[in-house]
Amino acid sequence: MSLRTEQPVDLRHHGDSETAPGLVDLAVNVRLGPPPRWLRRVLTDSLNQLSTYPDQAATRAAVAERHRRPVAEVLLTAGAAEAFVLLARALAPERPLVVHPQFTEPEGALRAAGHDVARLLLAPPFVLDPDEVPADADLVVIGNPTNPTSVLHPADALVRLTRPGRTVIVDEAFADCVLGEPESLAAHRDLPGLVVVRSLTKTWGLAGLRCGYLLAAPDVIERLAVAQPLWPVSTPALAAMAACVGQQATAEANAWAGDLSADRAYLQRLLAGVDGVEVVPGAAASFLLLHVPDGLQVRTVLRARGFAVRRGDTFPGLGGDWMRVAVRDRPTSSAFVHALRQVLA
Repeated sequence: MSLRTEQPVDLRHHGDSETAPGLVDLAVNVRLGPPPRWLRRVLTDSLNQLSTYPDQAATRAAVAERHRRPVAEVLLTAGAAEAFVLLARALAPERPLVVHPQFTEPEGALRAAGHDVARLLLAPPFVLDPDEVPADADLVVIGNPTNPTSVLHPADALVRLTRPGRTVIVDEAFADCVLGEPESLAAHRDLPGLVVVRSLTKTWGLAGLRCGYLLAAPDVIERLAVAQPLWPVSTPALAAMAACVGQQATAEANAWAGDLSADRAYLQRLLAGVDGVEVVPGAAASFLLLHVPDGLQVRTVLRARGFAVRRGDTFPGLGGDWMRVAVRDRPTSSAFVHALRQVLA
């Protein structure tokens, strides 16, 4: 049900707070390791342009072409987090609602901007029923696939949320984890109030570069751009974004999504053999959400054994027995499940 309440959890807590030198990082869901060699060359070449102010024109055009939209419907941002801040500051909803469990930055940004935020707390298996969203909600935020549940909502369900007078913000930071992106709304221009937020951080391992963008109607883009500082995206980030939305990179990302699906299925099979562990079904992103008895203690012991996982109790709607685990290579997954089995035993 929908709850209008003060925040009982730390909305500013993120997975990077769980990591430390010497720990196997299963807490952050960014693809590990350096970017591909071709992308590093793009970044290196961009350094020759640092003496001039960043020019967004080519990158905006590339993003627009990637999603078959006019350039006027594209706003480039310093990661998805900036997009949420801009939306919270530039829009004036009277009854905003965030569907949880969900990435906490959208609600945090709305609260910081002075909005009174309602929550729709989904119960396991965390699949949205559009009819549960109150009719008077004039701004709705949902992830697809959702962090931390890894649930991929059908596009039709999200379309049912849209209506005149309502802004629907779909966080698609993990959309490129899904082979072919069948449920993405990024190319939809006919839905009233739709805003799609995208990130290039996860697939390409660019968390430190801050690369994101937002897709919406031109009037919304104009309002957000006014609230944005001048030159918000650096020249290296612009170069990386233009390269990562090109046809060759999109094909490479899709191939990676296929490999990710196989590695995720492997981890799911291993976890299915561990007594007491429940995995949220239907996972589609680069992580799994687990329910583990005495989760807080299990997480502490796992850390002592060298594995950092993402705590679940800082996500509204979850508690201490939940943890999010990133999908890594198969030897890492095997080692983690072996350690988890020993801890639970």
